[in-house]
Amino acid sequence: MGWLSGLNPTPSFPAYTGPYKVGSTDVEIPVTDLESPSPAPSKDIPTVAFRVFYPCNADSQQRAVRWIPSPQREYLGAYARFLGANSAFSQIFSLLPQLLNYVSIPVHRNADVLEPPTQSKKWPVMVFSHGLGGSRNAYSHLVGSLASHGIVVVAPDHRDGSSPASFIHSADGKVARRVEYKKLAHNASTEVYEGRDEQLRIRLWELGLIHDAIQSVEEGRAPQNVAGDGGNVLRSLSNKLDVRKPGSISFAGHSFGAATMIQFVKSVSYLSGARDPAYKPLFTPSMDSSIVHQITPASPVILLDLWTLPIQSPATAWLRAKPMPCYSSPDGGSNLLAILSEAFYKWSSNLQDTKRIVAKPSGSDVSGPHIFYPIASAHLSQSDFGILFPWVTTKVFGAKEPERVLKLNVRAILQVLRNSHIEVANTSAADLELEGAPGVTQDERILVTEKDSVRGWISLSTDSSAAPAKTSKGPSDAVMEGEVLGEMVGTGRE
Repeated sequence: MGWLSGLNPTPSFPAYTGPYKVGSTDVEIPVTDLESPSPAPSKDIPTVAFRVFYPCNADSQQRAVRWIPSPQREYLGAYARFLGANSAFSQIFSLLPQLLNYVSIPVHRNADVLEPPTQSKKWPVMVFSHGLGGSRNAYSHLVGSLASHGIVVVAPDHRDGSSPASFIHSADGKVARRVEYKKLAHNASTEVYEGRDEQLRIRLWELGLIHDAIQSVEEGRAPQNVAGDGGNVLRSLSNKLDVRKPGSISFAGHSFGAATMIQFVKSVSYLSGARDPAYKPLFTPSMDSSIVHQITPASPVILLDLWTLPIQSPATAWLRAKPMPCYSSPDGGSNLLAILSEAFYKWSSNLQDTKRIVAKPSGSDVSGPHIFYPIASAHLSQSDFGILFPWVTTKVFGAKEPERVLKLNVRAILQVLRNSHIEVANTSAADLELEGAPGVTQDERILVTEKDSVRGWISLSTDSSAAPAKTSKGPSDAVMEGEVLGEMVGTGRE
């Protein structure tokens, strides 16, 4: 099985480049301990789970976090099945610890929270939603890099069947139930729309609960954590999170997660007022809930490789036609960032849908959104898979420089946050690719639309006429369904 070593040539992730060490804790909270802003879509999900990445004390020496969480064998087998391997191979795959079992995220488990040096004496907060095949750990390098620049990032583990596997724990910390991956086609149909709507109902409800958990932690009411020993971290985050001011939390996601965040902020922003009778909302929080007061036109929204099919359901067509909430503000799209991979840029139909979704309203004189893509990047490039499996992403998808692609993403996100008056750390000279120069407070170059301002970083407009040649098959077909990876893994072909 010599080909296996080629799949994972790096034993660990590279170090984060921000000025702060990064701590992390696993959290799982019984929903009965939280105030749900809307009715639960399912009685079978008794907890909400997420991982928190945060700046920690410089002298922290706690052990790192395993990228594959416990129970590892079950997770590895689930990933193998997700990638298309037959059941026999998935069992073999789950027994190969040398492949992934010992890969660690370079964070300090349950380390002491660093006192915020910001003017507000609080850390800014971001919630990051994963895509298909993702999990609370699957974007660790991206969100850990953001945490190293002074952001507390909350990464949910969605229980909607979009992860290869997810485990629900009981109050005593033991596994009570396993949520399996729910396989749905990626072509539009009534069945697919209904299935994705159901997943979105769960995702949006979870985000509402997570927001209540964040508010509870900030106010010193840390809820019970059945995931283990992270309770002290939650208590030490009290009064250190900049979440009380409306519009202060950033909402980000990748692929299905990006679609989730669009549906989330729009569902809240267009909660009141006249509606189309055909509209069937997926998330209806009460008007006095904290999330309704949190989401405003000032809320930064970060969309990585937006997958538009989940929000094209006829049931939510009225909401889809509404502009992004930021455009009701004089600042327009200054706090709206969409970063595509080159693969999704070349997926013409998805690109046009993305442009329509993020574009400013016709006739508006406010600024439009920031849209970019790094050349030679794949759908996996914005997740940990691009770094852990560079052989696959290079040979199969033509992706190059996986670390640099993620650094470009981080640079753009940080600068959009700075422009939204959110205090984050300087970007390092190395990340700026400026030899000998100090880190700078502003990194406006990353948001410049002129060609070649940053190597391989391409600015896009929302003009529908500026599109690449139409591809015969969307890149998501191979990436999301695991067709290409599954074929390679299942046959052992190099």
